[in-house]
Amino acid sequence: MVPRRDARHAARDPAPNPRVGAVVLRGGDVLATGFHARAGDAHAEVRALEAAGEHARGSTLIATLEPCAHFGRTPPCVDAILASGVRRVVIGMRDPNPLVDGRGMDALTRAGLDVVVGALEDECRELNPAYLKQLRTGLPWVVLKAMLSLDGRMASESGESQGLGGDEELRVAHRLRAESDAILAGVGTILADDPLLTVRRAPGRTPLRVILDSSLRTPPDAAIWSTVDSAPVVVATTSRDEGRARALVSRGAAIWLFEPDASGRVPLTALLRRLAGDGRYSVLVEGGAEVHTSFLKEGLVDRVAIGIAPVILGGSGAPTFTHDLGRARLHEGIAVHDLRVRRLGKDVWLEGAIDPEGPARV
Repeated sequence: MVPRRDARHAARDPAPNPRVGAVVLRGGDVLATGFHARAGDAHAEVRALEAAGEHARGSTLIATLEPCAHFGRTPPCVDAILASGVRRVVIGMRDPNPLVDGRGMDALTRAGLDVVVGALEDECRELNPAYLKQLRTGLPWVVLKAMLSLDGRMASESGESQGLGGDEELRVAHRLRAESDAILAGVGTILADDPLLTVRRAPGRTPLRVILDSSLRTPPDAAIWSTVDSAPVVVATTSRDEGRARALVSRGAAIWLFEPDASGRVPLTALLRRLAGDGRYSVLVEGGAEVHTSFLKEGLVDRVAIGIAPVILGGSGAPTFTHDLGRARLHEGIAVHDLRVRRLGKDVWLEGAIDPEGPARV
């Protein structure tokens, strides 16, 4: 479907707006296409209609998502559609945003246009999982990413992890970063690996970086502060140590203070809700076993992305993917659905979905 393919060009740039593609057709001929590039820019329908110009009159407009009928950062798409003279509008799916939610379709129908809704709806939904989840739950879409050895270690027993993934795996991992609205890591990862958490091996900009740090142990001389001018850093904490907070703020950090959960740590649901409220609808978690375990136990993971390197590390003290998840029996394991497997050079890359709201057990 042309508009669906066009919408994918939007990558993460439209956030917090959805990815939308549109095409203007006459008979079987494509007159023009368009996609929504970033928040504040013209929407997909407007761009396609502008590209078609006078040729749009009497044509068919196809859009992956219901056109808006309200004023936001841009004028209503419905107004542009009606002014263009198109005869028929085919909509992939209704927009559940309360500001839209049927208003666009109703306005077009009342104006006498032929409106069709639900064309390839499942495929159109796949374009915007983060946008749709945020509207449904108030929480962002969470992807848990890791690179493991063949025996499930994230690093050697001495703590070495650099070089576990090959170049192709690293490019995919960095693309995941670029497509996310925030990257999240625990302070243990900061202390062990001193990562930048930036996008370097793929096109796109580095999103917000979030450090889970209940006790404010992040060093003021950590590498992440060298890039804070180009990509912001949030430290999520429960600590009221003003001295440590001031030291991190002086390095460019924003401190988000939370009341501790029952375990004395940053409450993950509250943190995710704040990120979604800040327009961060997709979060890539790049933590260690402790962070992974917390997200999985609380049912906050939507998707896993895992690279497997063809090496066996062993070591009783080598860090593993998770700690105890409280699932002692085989049938209690967390089910990963729609698993996709591919080779990335010497590595194997796996991605699959977890349904936090549905049955989590196989």
